[in-house]
Order: sequence, then structure tokens, then C-alpha cells
Amino acid sequence: MPSTDDAPELGFSSLAVRAGQVRTLEGEHAEPIFATSSFVFATAAEAAARFSGATPGNIYSRFTNPTVRVFQERLAALEGGESCIATASGMAAILATCMALLKSGDHIVSANSIFGSTIGLFSNYLSKFGISTSYVQLSDPAAWAAAIRPETRLFYVETPSNPLMELADIQALADVAHAYNILLVVDNCFCTPALQQPFKLGADLVIHSATKYLDGQGRCVGGAVVGDQQRVGVDIYGFLRTAGPTMSPFNAWVFLKGLETLRLRMRAHSEAALRLAHWLEAQPAIERVYYPGLPSHPQHELAKRQQSGFGGIVSFELRGGRDAAWALIDHTRLISITANLGDAKTTITHPATTTHGRLTPAERERAGIGEGLVRISVGLEDVADVQADLERGLRQLSG
Repeated sequence: MPSTDDAPELGFSSLAVRAGQVRTLEGEHAEPIFATSSFVFATAAEAAARFSGATPGNIYSRFTNPTVRVFQERLAALEGGESCIATASGMAAILATCMALLKSGDHIVSANSIFGSTIGLFSNYLSKFGISTSYVQLSDPAAWAAAIRPETRLFYVETPSNPLMELADIQALADVAHAYNILLVVDNCFCTPALQQPFKLGADLVIHSATKYLDGQGRCVGGAVVGDQQRVGVDIYGFLRTAGPTMSPFNAWVFLKGLETLRLRMRAHSEAALRLAHWLEAQPAIERVYYPGLPSHPQHELAKRQQSGFGGIVSFELRGGRDAAWALIDHTRLISITANLGDAKTTITHPATTTHGRLTPAERERAGIGEGLVRISVGLEDVADVQADLERGLRQLSG
């Protein structure tokens, strides 16, 4: 089994299967689950050395657990980062990043088209502690530059965005950010490292909701931050150790199993989503389809340069607003009506009343979330069956 030091020499698929694993004296083949809250020391002196950081090793599963560590090292290897901290959820990863790296008086510049809960975290909670946020058009680097203040410390971006599949030019944003000594944080949830490598394009930190594609089967909730040793391995780790938004060993093990098939699944999701997007464009009840794999997408060429695949999320605007969107969703029988995504099962949701439902009407308008918008996470079923399921509702709308 290669050690972590050997991992960069391996290809992506090999890293996804092998990176981070250190076998115990039992000689197990699969990674074990270390279901323990604490660890035992041989002497009081050894315990003191561990707690002080003088010697490495396990202490307490809130911040050191072997199963979680394997997941962290494997994801870091796949992203090309120095360090990774796993968290209890994707939102916990964003919170840990902000709490560890920002202070009262600091300023965030964020894309306006991001997950609704992230907007809520920035606008409703971080603001209580004196951290302000400005929202700008994701795809306009000039708007990001114009929003910079002397106290700006962080750029935050999802690319592709949720749910409109808008792209940021990561390299262009990195150039703007670094000219002012600002950190660029990229949420890579929709693409995963199998399709997009933000560090190669200049990102400083990468955020994941492991709940989505890293798991791939909708089983567990988790998140992660990947980056350099100081910011992630020291600063964000310090927040995790203190505050405890911790990933469980069982969830880490599930995510490890998901990583093993990540590249295969992302290719399959992307192929199916592209077929479905082309089909949706031809439906008269649909006003517009949002998918970067379509030539009609305004950033199609950027997607081809920046990503190795177009991902599994397709959104579209129906003529007829909320009534049409709800009618289409309610006519499905195969597709799961749920706000989760990245699953082997195709899912469908109405963002304006689910993922972005807690935003004010003005915030939804700023994010481009219309009442007729529907988001589909294309799973691994036969595409023809997904089309047939949608066609039932589309016929009603067209008739």
C-alpha cells in the first residue's frame, strides 16, 4: 500500500482507491471503521505529549480519528491540496472556514448565485459578528474587483452555481483576488475533483459537501475543506478541535467507499445529464435550459476549458411559473422529489420553495431564482426512463 508521500505519483483513479490507507497489524484489506470516542495512552507522559502537540497521534475523535484521517488524506490527494479537514456537513465546512480565517470587521465578496443556506449564513449569522458580505455577478470579474474594500479578506464562489449552472472563471477571479491579497474559496460540490481541479486554476481553498457526489448514494451527511497546511491543517483544524463540527467515523468510511467510484460515476452522470438537457431544450413547455454542456449555454466554451465534464445537474425554466413547476414535479413517478443531489437516483426540486425558500423575494430575485425554475440531479437510471417520467407532466403543460 502506498504511503501518503507516494500518493502524488499515482493517477486519479488509483488515488481514489488507495490514497491515505495505512493498514493495522490485523492486515485488513478494506479500511476499518474506528468506532471509538477516545484513545488510550501508555503513560501519563505520552498523554501529555499528545495533548500538547509535541508528538503526533490520536487523542479524541472530535478532532483525531483514523477513519476520518484516511478520508481527509484521500480527498486532499484527489484535489491536489496539502491538507483536508472533514466536517459534519458542507455548511459546517463553510462555517469552519469563516470562523477560523475571518474576524470582526472583515468583508466577504460572494457570488450572488450560491446555495440558499450559504447566503443565510453570510447575511444572517456572520453579520452578527461584524463580518459583512457583498454579492456580485458570478461571471463578471470586473464586478468582483469593484466590490473590493480595504477590509476584504475572502472571495466565495460556487462553480457551477446552484441551481443556475453559471460558471466563474476561476483563473480570472484568482488573479483579481491575489492582486489584493484576498483568499479565493471555491465550492467544488457540483463537479468534484473528478471534473474540476480549482487549485490548478489558482484557488486557495476548496469546499465540499460530501453529502452529494462524494457519497453518491444519498446515505450520509458530511463536508470538507481542502487547502494548504497552515490555513487548513492548523487554523481550520484548530476551530474544529475547539468547536467540534466533526465528521463521524462511519460517515467517513461511507465517503471513502464513494470516492472509489467517483470518476466512473461523474462520467456517467455527465453523459446522462447532457442527453437529458438536449431533450429538454426541444420541449415546448420549457422556456430555457441551464446546462453548461449545451452549446446554447453562454459559458459553454469556459466549461470546456475549465472542466473535464459538464456535471449531472440540469435546471430549466418552465412557462407558467410556480403552478407549472409544481404540476410537472407532482406528475413524476420514478424521479424522487427531494432537494438533495448527487445521488444515483434522479431527484427533482423547486428551488424557490425548497433550497432557496428561506431567502427573501429580493434575495431570490438577485440570485436569479424564478418561480418556474426546476432543478434536476440526473442519476444513473436509463435516461429514456427519466425522460418518460418528465414527459407525463410536460404533456399536461403543453396540452
